[in-house]
Amino acid sequence: MDIHNKRVIVTGSASGIGASAVKALVAAGAKVAALDLNDEAGRTIAAEASAKGPGEAHYFRCDVSQRVQVDDAFSAAVERIGGLDALVNIAGVERKSPAESITQEDWDLMFDVNARGTLNTNQAAFAHLKERGGHIINFASAAGVMGVPGLAHYSAAKAAVLGWTRTAAKEWGKYGITVNALAPAMWTPMYEKFRARLDTEQLAAHDAFMAQQIPLGGRLGDPDTAMAPVLLFLVSDGANFITGQTLAVDGGLMIP
Repeated sequence: MDIHNKRVIVTGSASGIGASAVKALVAAGAKVAALDLNDEAGRTIAAEASAKGPGEAHYFRCDVSQRVQVDDAFSAAVERIGGLDALVNIAGVERKSPAESITQEDWDLMFDVNARGTLNTNQAAFAHLKERGGHIINFASAAGVMGVPGLAHYSAAKAAVLGWTRTAAKEWGKYGITVNALAPAMWTPMYEKFRARLDTEQLAAHDAFMAQQIPLGGRLGDPDTAMAPVLLFLVSDGANFITGQTLAVDGGLMIP
């Protein structure tokens, strides 16, 4: 499970799970290319991680919904870190709306970033992994499995990520590439924004629901302590015989 000198691209690296992943990977000795659109935060995260070492991180600006940007960023990143062993594809967006009120703009945004972004980044990674194998970890959501009221468009896009992940795993296994999905339940800035949109009554109901639904602690997990160790394992050689899976790191939220 040693990942020292593993070469990893992380999308959505400027905050939340992405920032946590960059720091954890570098702390374990990996060479990381950190991709995001938030230049200031992205550069700061990469610099702070590199300063602590023993690995290194380098920031690259990239909109995952734009194929040309993805291809250019991946080429520059792979050149900078000396190759590619794993992609951790975290970049995503979320909007809340009743199903009957979802706008075309928000529907397109969910699929442009969450679904098309997965297509773009996975295909770009494949081009660098097909000769020697490696790992692709996509970030899905419990919403894509169970459906979440108020998030029909987000749920649909994340379900697309799951379907893609399973199929890519079957097609790319012959190249020694594993493709898995994570369904996290982490307390992140995105979740903070979700909570901020709720009124007092809605927030109380939401917290009561989470307390009932998550057996381990009754609330979302900490990315540094709950998610980072799982990511370290999945980019290691110890995960070479796991593919096409949706791994829920959620305190038990998705127990059937």
